[in-house]
Amino acid sequence: MAIALTEHAEELRTLDQLTPRQIVAFLDRHVIGQHKAKRAVAIALRNRIRRQRLEPELAAEVTPKNILLIGPTGVGKTEIARRLAQLAGSPFVKVEASKFTEVGYVGRDVESIVRDLAAAAAEKVRAELQEQVREKAKRSAEERLLDVLLPVPRHAEGAEPAEKAREAMKASREKLRAALRRGELEARSVEVEVREKPPLMLKALGGNEEFSSQLQDMLGGLMPGRGRRRAMSVAEARDVLQREEEARLVDEDEVARLARERAESRGIVFLDEIDKIAGREGRQGPDVSREGVQRDLLPIVEGTTVQTKIGPIRTDHVLFIAAGAFHVSKPADLIPELQGRFPIRVELEPLGEDELCRILTEPKGALLRQYQALLDTEGVALELTPEAVREVARLAMETNAKTENIGARRLATLLEALLEEVSFAGPDGGPRSHRVDAADVRDKLAHLVRDTDQSRFIL
Repeated sequence: MAIALTEHAEELRTLDQLTPRQIVAFLDRHVIGQHKAKRAVAIALRNRIRRQRLEPELAAEVTPKNILLIGPTGVGKTEIARRLAQLAGSPFVKVEASKFTEVGYVGRDVESIVRDLAAAAAEKVRAELQEQVREKAKRSAEERLLDVLLPVPRHAEGAEPAEKAREAMKASREKLRAALRRGELEARSVEVEVREKPPLMLKALGGNEEFSSQLQDMLGGLMPGRGRRRAMSVAEARDVLQREEEARLVDEDEVARLARERAESRGIVFLDEIDKIAGREGRQGPDVSREGVQRDLLPIVEGTTVQTKIGPIRTDHVLFIAAGAFHVSKPADLIPELQGRFPIRVELEPLGEDELCRILTEPKGALLRQYQALLDTEGVALELTPEAVREVARLAMETNAKTENIGARRLATLLEALLEEVSFAGPDGGPRSHRVDAADVRDKLAHLVRDTDQSRFIL
């Protein structure tokens, strides 16, 4: 029997219980509209679950059906991919295709996508394993802190402390432990020895970030960080020592093994602005380089092995979600081989006034709720009437039509201008309650929308 969708993905008993309908329901709480795109990514995620149930020989042949999302900025392309990864607990990276350069040029190479995915997977796995050893690390850190607060007295070599001295020392330590747990020693200053990473002494020729990082790792293995005594409060020392203990208790080989497995079988890469590299040879300008980037991307999307810090990662079963506005180009301008690797294409719908109204109020992290929560921290209650919300959405539509269409992102600029005075005066003891109606919205914002030239710069 299907289970109900809960507040967080972690509350679902197992990932393989997620149905496409539940996945869409989860996305509905964070992204307004775009039902076709949500269905496409829900099916893609469910197919991953189905693949895990196949015989290994057949499962190896089943590759993800990558998705191309087509639509203007600000309609939810990135948010759909990001929330999908959050629900699935998948390693996720978002990259802009326009930032990469063809092999042989100075800049980021496309293999850094896989290295970023590996790093994201390792970070997620490490955090989970640290959570598992947290209680043990906390106890070890407490013992180390007690050793600093109450050093064991030295005795003559080979001599044993007297029984009474041992009992007194134990009693003092337990008394100190109780005070430590009650928080009575938080401000006391102590000196603890902390391990510090060696500085990066060399930088790769041309400023290659990836090579510099690999060089740092190599030097770190040859010259591990030295211990240095630092003065800090007991509260700070506890945190430092606990982090050190967590790092000591986590097996980095296990981190690398699990991270490789997750990156390869569950990784999601969001390739934004893919329309910016849609170009063919034979044209003037940078189009040849753009096609070069496409050809470099092709083996990554098709399936290849990339060396990373955690070991070799195969990309055969990584899900790639590409996105672009395609205002001045079209998907057919991509090289045929790359087009064929994105068989599922979804055109996202432009946002209307109703969708913008819902975006302001309905999602869990709705923009209006964010402003209300921020002002509430200073005791200021903010209310926008339904008519005011509708007016903000209408003005956002009008501004997008007159200037660049940036979709829902326009709402943030309008709300910032609308609430500037309230936000500025909030900490200074101004009115504790603000009710904004449609007339207030028009008074504050309508002149910006009417003045198209000014709107281009302000909004």
